[in-house]
Amino acid sequence: MSVGADILTAVPAAYALRMMCKRLVVPDQEEVEQEIPVTHRWWRFSARFNVAISQSVPAARLHDRESEGVMMRWGTPPGVVTDNVARIGTAVIPIDEVLTSVDFRKAWLYGQRCVVMVAGFYVWQLTPAGFRQPFYVRLVNRPVFGIAALWDRTVNEDDDDVIECCGLVTVPANRLIAEIDGTERQMPAILRHEDYDAWLSSTAAQAKALLQSYPHDRMVTHPVGPYVNHLEYEGPPLIRAIPLN
Repeated sequence: MSVGADILTAVPAAYALRMMCKRLVVPDQEEVEQEIPVTHRWWRFSARFNVAISQSVPAARLHDRESEGVMMRWGTPPGVVTDNVARIGTAVIPIDEVLTSVDFRKAWLYGQRCVVMVAGFYVWQLTPAGFRQPFYVRLVNRPVFGIAALWDRTVNEDDDDVIECCGLVTVPANRLIAEIDGTERQMPAILRHEDYDAWLSSTAAQAKALLQSYPHDRMVTHPVGPYVNHLEYEGPPLIRAIPLN
């Protein structure tokens, strides 16, 4: 299997419930800035259709009370998670752990919140034949949307580079996500457009109230080809609907 081969097979079984969202679709920068204007545009990116854990994602946050757009590594530093997931870090953070885990409590209480901007994400369904069928999930009438996330900063011991990274906050799965995968219990914490500022700037208690399961009837999904399982594939064809046999 090549270096770009399916990352799904590299995830320990005990970690599976925390990995419902293994790939993201990122819109182009102009679309993102129309959805969430930022004062300082440090980010530079273009549309991508197969963004995996450990790759860069566009994130909006506050710095000195001003908004800024930056690129962050998707997946928190390996040093703050258990050994069995040290290779990829924590890409998703269940809401219960946001509030209780010592790994994330500091970022939560210190207001290290950000909004990761996406066009959609993929979810996998285990078929009766035993293989995982990918589905593309997006929102109704929202071509670009933000997912609540926590960010952190670490220093690479090899070259002293500062790495900023983030983990997506997750909430209980709604009906749509649960129907794709009957074992799925979590989904990304999708924010309403009008809640971006509150998520970034409010108190911890106020921010917690914004973490809700997105209404299932405001989301749509369709099956896509298996190419998204492999990082060497990229481009709009990855989100094209296919018929199921």
